Amino acid sequence: MALLMKPEPFSQEVNRLFNTLFDVSDRSGAERWVPAMDLTEADDHFVLRADLPGIGEDDVSIEIQDNTLTISGERKAETEERHRGWYRVERSFGRFSRSLSLPEGVDPDAVSAEFDKGVLEVRVPKPEARKPRRVAIKAQSGDGEQPAVEGTAEER
Repeated sequence: MALLMKPEPFSQEVNRLFNTLFDVSDRSGAERWVPAMDLTEADDHFVLRADLPGIGEDDVSIEIQDNTLTISGERKAETEERHRGWYRVERSFGRFSRSLSLPEGVDPDAVSAEFDKGVLEVRVPKPEARKPRRVAIKAQSGDGEQPAVEGTAEER
């Protein structure tokens, strides 16, 4: 298996330290975070799983528009006051939005979702395969008759 990206743990730590020291955040004051997602395929459906720890099902929205599935929500920051000593905050908070394109023909009413132990599971049924249809071909013969010739056509 080829390595697609060069791991750079040192630069990631430097970036994290810089962001912590200088409080790099968006306009709302919350860091942008992106939840991890897996997309798998079964015989008759796709399964999308998203890790959403610390978020309740009421804080997540799933929308389908123009063959695009969008999962969005917000993980709110927990505030803690410390008068002595140091403490560390590594978890990211804020709004998120992830979108993916669905294949043509997916029925939005058949999409279902479940939320269990911080994992959102969305099931998207595959569209029914288009069936080939028979097309009658009429050929002209030299004696004026038009015998019918049958053939098949497939959409690709």
